[in-house]
Amino acid sequence: MEAYAAAAVEVAQENFRQRLDYNAESMVAFEAVLSELAEKRELDYDYEVKLWGSYLGEVLRRRYAGTWEMTQYPGGVAAVPAVEVRGSRLFPLMKVYRRITMGDAESIAAFFNMVTERLGKPAQVN
Repeated sequence: MEAYAAAAVEVAQENFRQRLDYNAESMVAFEAVLSELAEKRELDYDYEVKLWGSYLGEVLRRRYAGTWEMTQYPGGVAAVPAVEVRGSRLFPLMKVYRRITMGDAESIAAFFNMVTERLGKPAQVN
């Protein structure tokens, strides 16, 4: 997932002229990328969701000292990548899928703010 996130940083810069740096402040640029993607008619959803969902997951994993795991999405039948943080499971790929397919109503900024509110202060980085 880290390699996909690193690729997302490169693609954002090269194709969307947006700078992603794994910080909370990069969520504005990240939202701009997803907005542009949502307008496209033909996408390779598997690739785009993995690429951008990995970036969102890496931001959360790093911010809260979480870990990636494969786990069943609630109500789903298949295991999907999730970020485990302080006993909570976050599904960044599912969130990105919803943002791309459902538009602005699935705001990444609102999601990030909700996660920040629930999880509190970021982990201390040494």
